Amino acid sequence: MKKEAAFWLSFKEEMLAAASGLGIDKLGVTSAEPFLELKERLVRHREAGFESGFEEPDLELRTKPALLMPEVRSILSIAVAYPSKLKGAPVSEPGKRRGILSRSAWGEDYHQALRRRMEKLTEWILLRVPDAKVLSMVDTGALSDRAVAERAGIGWSGKNCSILTPEWGSWIYLGEMITNLPIQPDKPLMDSCGDCTICIDACPTGALVGPGQLNAQKCISFVTQTKGLVEDEMMVKIGNRLYGCDTCQIVCPINRKIDSRHHVELLPDPEVAKPLLRPLLFMGNREFREKFGEGSAAWRGRKPIQRNALIALGNFRDKESVPDVAKVMREDSRPVLRATAAWALGRIGSSEAIEALRTALSSESDTDVTRAIERALTNP
Repeated sequence: MKKEAAFWLSFKEEMLAAASGLGIDKLGVTSAEPFLELKERLVRHREAGFESGFEEPDLELRTKPALLMPEVRSILSIAVAYPSKLKGAPVSEPGKRRGILSRSAWGEDYHQALRRRMEKLTEWILLRVPDAKVLSMVDTGALSDRAVAERAGIGWSGKNCSILTPEWGSWIYLGEMITNLPIQPDKPLMDSCGDCTICIDACPTGALVGPGQLNAQKCISFVTQTKGLVEDEMMVKIGNRLYGCDTCQIVCPINRKIDSRHHVELLPDPEVAKPLLRPLLFMGNREFREKFGEGSAAWRGRKPIQRNALIALGNFRDKESVPDVAKVMREDSRPVLRATAAWALGRIGSSEAIEALRTALSSESDTDVTRAIERALTNP
């Protein structure tokens, strides 16, 4: 038994030492015990109607690792740091307004970046323990990345629902690996947020309903990824965000001076991270894939990005864009985009925009679009 314990202690030390060379910034270990407290929170979360709908619906799978691998003995949590500053950012100006992608969507799609690192870690493990069993997950897996990371000592759970690390702040991607290896677990970190509520106070929509409590239905990050119509009030709150929202992370005192740029593939292309809005309106699928396909913002397709571009042009009250927005309202086959274009024209409110709305009203047949045009004309 002593020899076995010594082997696994040495194994863990070697693994931690190898992590950096595998592109992993932080690695922690936790047990395979059920996440009982998490399940209680998830039940309350569901009862309150705070879910996004993107989560794994089975709460048992989300909180009991043994259902995913009966032989599970431990769970590895990995963190990879990403940039928070956009160097050489292009200027947004009248007629050439720009939107913004959240930092988690800069550079290479993090799903791919983390999977590649976990594949390397798996190879490292199998060279030393050939009969090891490993199941890797990134974001779309059943388990909660943040719950695993918190228990594995990667960081503590901030009031903004992000994992905060002493080294990288919350500017990290998370993934986990379920294994049948009996690796000694790490201890969770102490919560260092204290009485600070800056993130809660700064949330544009009040989606942070309490410390560590998020109403996804009100979260701008979630709404920008949906495909349907967005309520008028929410569209105003979205501003020029095309995908995601970083407000609760930007204002966090722990995050302020952190900008991790040591992973080249995660560095942003300024023209992708902060693209011109008007060209997005008429971008076809192929062009969309060529421009955004390597990043995580492409996973929902071009429709949400184009809808959000219309919202941004409306919020900029960009008069120069009226011909393009009006063309979308007249000619686009998708009612959601036509209705959003109507809202944008009403928000711009120029004489040209109002005339375009009046002209479209006489020929529009979709009920939702007609209502949007009427509202835009009533409340320009």
